[in-house]
Amino acid sequence: MATVAEDRMHPLVRERLFFFVMALAIAATVVTGFSFNLAMGRSTFASPWWVHVHGLTFMGWMGIYLAQNYLIWSGQTARHHRLGRIAAFYVCWMIAVGLTVNTLSAMNHRIPPFFQPNMFLVMDWTIVLLFAGLTLSGVRLRGKTDWHRRLMLCGAILIMTPGSARLMPLPLMGTKVLWGIWAPMVPFMIAAAVYDLRTRGKVHPAYLWGFGAICLAFALIWPIADSSPMLALTHRLTG
Repeated sequence: MATVAEDRMHPLVRERLFFFVMALAIAATVVTGFSFNLAMGRSTFASPWWVHVHGLTFMGWMGIYLAQNYLIWSGQTARHHRLGRIAAFYVCWMIAVGLTVNTLSAMNHRIPPFFQPNMFLVMDWTIVLLFAGLTLSGVRLRGKTDWHRRLMLCGAILIMTPGSARLMPLPLMGTKVLWGIWAPMVPFMIAAAVYDLRTRGKVHPAYLWGFGAICLAFALIWPIADSSPMLALTHRLTG
């Protein structure tokens, strides 16, 4: 019955519903990951203030992304546009916070022991900058709603990694830890591609660019991290 109802749904309404459900799933994954970490005693509120600023900032984006998809799903387009102007500036704030806090983590020896510091820095900087690139590209293409929604989704899938990674046994993964962070994104990528195949007959090029950029970036993290300039920078930051 659910399938019949979905098939009878107007294509625009169906697409809006899909992206809202994806936003709910991403937000739920992030909250579950951090809650699990807290329940297992792996997190503590006794952290430097800048760690809390980082957490609140990036959780705030999850709230904005979820709200934006809800506003579109419920037909509140004008409010979506007004919040979108704030969201664009908020992404710039996220870049500043993300790059600064990741660097401070290295300088203050707060990198988890199962990460090599050089890899951790490159990974975090890459995620922050690629998220910003995908998201701001989506903002720029807001007039083309098919591109806009998909690029924004790519950015949201990428930026959920701090939460989704906490559901993975990273301390046990050794040199595979990077792919343990990449793996939770794959089901979301597949779901998005399958939806397009079912409704459009082909995968939208926005996903080819977005998901392609994510996979390429993760493949390049280790080579960049092991380069002489990065090793020298890491040594300087960590003392």
